[in-house]
Parts: sequence; structure tokens; C-alpha cells
Amino acid sequence: MLELLDYRRTVSELYAQVRQHDANESIHSTWRETRDTLFGTHSQSALDDEQKAKFTGLLYYDYDPAYDVVGDFNPDVEPKEYHIDVGDDGEVHIKRVGEVTFTLPTGTGTLSVFWIMGYGGGIFIPFGDATNKITTYGAGRYLLDTIKGADLGMREGKLVMNFNYAYNPSCSYNYRWVCPLAQPESKVDFEIPVGEKVLNI
Repeated sequence: MLELLDYRRTVSELYAQVRQHDANESIHSTWRETRDTLFGTHSQSALDDEQKAKFTGLLYYDYDPAYDVVGDFNPDVEPKEYHIDVGDDGEVHIKRVGEVTFTLPTGTGTLSVFWIMGYGGGIFIPFGDATNKITTYGAGRYLLDTIKGADLGMREGKLVMNFNYAYNPSCSYNYRWVCPLAQPESKVDFEIPVGEKVLNI
């Protein structure tokens, strides 16, 4: 349990550094290096021991500041609820509490914003895009999961949507994990060619 606490604390402290600095390639490199250390050495890594022995680092697109934007949040949406079976961890209950619209070099899109229900709660934004099953994980990636520390903060009173920090769910690395994934309303039909790529080891 203390090992999981250490892992979560490291992630939270890492994102705190990201929020404290202006978005740039240097702090993004720190984020990548810390994640590589966690994946390659930590007992709570999503990788098993055999995968760790082969691990040389996670794969990413090059950093592109044009994909660091803010989103316009709209709370006026149908409040759907999803109850997702995540194996040994039971069920994750998420509620759609809004949607966020943003514009990137490749297109303008809208994603659902979910609230993780239960003690403490947190915002959760998974997403799918046209890179899935080509260069990124087929079931989509995560942008925000504040209950686990993945929080990019606010800017100009709006949610920061820096897609350079998009990352894969644990189930993309190993079948022993079961994850909540992007729902149909959490997908855009254009490419978002930044953030983490798929890793096959």
C-alpha cells in the first residue's frame, strides 16, 4: 500500500511542477523522464517484470506548443452515468457533467467531461482520435484524471488542454489491467499527433 502511495505522490508532484511552469519542451522532458523511471523501476508500474527487463522508454510524438490550448467548458449536457467494470478493483462510476470544446491545428473538437463518482471525486477526460490503431493505442488515451494526479490546471479561467501530455491507460501495456476507456462522445474524427504513442513490448 505504501508503494502505491509513493507512486501516486510522485505523479501528483510531477503534475504540480507542470502546472507551475509555462508550457515548454523542457518541463515536458522532465515529465517524460519521470514517467520512464516509474515505468522501468517502480513496483507499481503498469509493466510486469518481463516487460521491465525489455523496457527502454515510453514512445512519444515530438512536443508541439500548438497543441497546448484551453477549452471552453459547457455544463449544459445530458448527465449520463457509466458504471465500468475494472476487474479486481470493482467498478468505476463516472458521470458526464459537461463538455469541453477546443481548437487544434488539425481541427476543432468537443469532448465529454466526466466526474469520477465516490469519495473525493475528480475530473476525467479520456479521448479517441484518428491516430488510434495507427500510432496510438486503439482504445484511446487520457488527458486528465485528476483523482490520480493527472491535472494540468486552469488558464484564463478555462481548463488547460495540453495534448502533449496525453498518455495511455494502463491496459494498453498489459492485459492484466482493466481501464475505463473513451466513450463514443469522447472521440474526434481528426488526428491529434502529440502525446504518447503505443508501446509494444
